Amino acid sequence: MADEQRTFTVVGLDLSVTGTGIAYRDGSTTTVKTKERDRDHRLTQIEEAVLIAVGDGDALGLTVDLVVMEDIPQNSHAAKPIAMVHGVVRNLLNKLGIPYVLVVPATLKFYATGKGSGDKVPMALAAYKRAGREFEDDNQCDAWWLRHAGLDRLGCPEFSLPAVQRDALKKATWPEVKR
Repeated sequence: MADEQRTFTVVGLDLSVTGTGIAYRDGSTTTVKTKERDRDHRLTQIEEAVLIAVGDGDALGLTVDLVVMEDIPQNSHAAKPIAMVHGVVRNLLNKLGIPYVLVVPATLKFYATGKGSGDKVPMALAAYKRAGREFEDDNQCDAWWLRHAGLDRLGCPEFSLPAVQRDALKKATWPEVKR
């Protein structure tokens, strides 16, 4: 009997305190929008949304194999609030035993478009070109590309990309994922 290729479940997260993009295991996307007046309760809202996205353990077999997150941008005025969101989400993933990887924005852009700089429009165009996907906002687009980066790295890409773009993923420090 031939070995069947294992299918992995991957979630992509573009973390932000105001608009967190989530790409679910099935490829659908959403944005968790929070309100400034909710102050630190926004962290709880994001944590709850991520818990729904990744599953809550082995009871139903819904826990994902890997979460791919965009890393905290360097030299950004938003780095401090994003770092708070990262702390909450990383703590949750550690408690659940779910491995995660951080991908810097330039690496994600290069993976998606072949160019590591520029605005969000080329990423959206690349998603449309490769998979016919359109998104409500750039948070969802980034999360979708993060999910696909994880699937690609685990050997089960849903579409092809040039090797040079795929090789960009080697820049991230990927965790061991059980096969």
